[in-house]
Amino acid sequence: MRIRILGVIFLVFLFSGHINAQKKEVKTKRNVSGADWSTSMNPYRPGIFSNPKKLPLIKVQGNSFVTKNGDTVIFRGVAIADPDKLEQEGQWQKKLFQSVKTFGANIVRIPVHPLAWRMRTPLEYLKLLHQAVEWCTELDLYIIIDWHSIGNLGMELFQDPMYNTTKRETYEFWQIIALTFQGHNTVAFYELFNEPTTYEGKLGRISWTEWKEINENIIHLIRAYDTETIILVAGFDWAFDLTPIRIEPIEGEGIGYTTHPYPHKRKPPYEPKWDEAFGFAKGLYPVFATEFGFIYGDTELHAADNYCERIIAYFDTTAISWAAWIFDPHWFPRLIESWETMKLTPEGEFISAVLRARNKQEKP
Repeated sequence: MRIRILGVIFLVFLFSGHINAQKKEVKTKRNVSGADWSTSMNPYRPGIFSNPKKLPLIKVQGNSFVTKNGDTVIFRGVAIADPDKLEQEGQWQKKLFQSVKTFGANIVRIPVHPLAWRMRTPLEYLKLLHQAVEWCTELDLYIIIDWHSIGNLGMELFQDPMYNTTKRETYEFWQIIALTFQGHNTVAFYELFNEPTTYEGKLGRISWTEWKEINENIIHLIRAYDTETIILVAGFDWAFDLTPIRIEPIEGEGIGYTTHPYPHKRKPPYEPKWDEAFGFAKGLYPVFATEFGFIYGDTELHAADNYCERIIAYFDTTAISWAAWIFDPHWFPRLIESWETMKLTPEGEFISAVLRARNKQEKP
């Protein structure tokens, strides 16, 4: 009997040891990857803001941007440099946006470079954008968030390393942005991709049909999170040429098109070529010239043919919204000469005078 009892005790001990060994093995295997499956969570959440509905909601109606009351709004403003650059230079402050407001703008374009987005990390970069949205809300400035890449997203070839991205990163960027800023009226526009180009074949090739599909994929993704913010789609030739939409317009609700009519894109006479490249689109869709400029350093380009006066007159005639490039002393064509003096360049003086004259009478 004693031998039997000892045998049973031994078997129980042996079995318990086997179970404990299995538990240790499972625990060991679980920790090999470094993942903690019990606490893994998505770090991105809708943003918490102080006054997201302060500014009137802007939406698309026909070929115009309008308020909920149906009043047409024409946006006129400027672009600033990448928030990561500005923060490193000690310029990422509310007073930057106060200067933009004093300059005469009613909207500010914020370019997010893929390299800066990755290096700072999305969570840290979102903190900068969150600050910009709060400051601009206080100042009654609308915002364009721009994924600032230049190149061929289809083949993932780009003009400079700062623009390098992938389709997956681009999709994830807009997924995070739409989730974060959904329902915030200050963020009026999402500009899906800054300047599509094949650089005369040096960046491969892409058809409009392929580009259309990529944009529609992003639009569909954004609309799963954010049904209100207006989405801007760029044409080819560094966001200048919208002629393909005559045959294959982008399918999606609440969208507009962008153009970047720099003077070197076409030779004079400008107006008929602007009509052909992008002006025709305004007959059916909202169009936003999210970049343009005409003075580099102290040299005014195309001064003899009055380019600056003619492009502004064209915007006025066609009711195209616009944002001049760029309210920064280091990138060109620049609107200010230095952070210390905030002195305007000749282009800055011209653009500021136009903004103050036009926007003074038109407030959403």
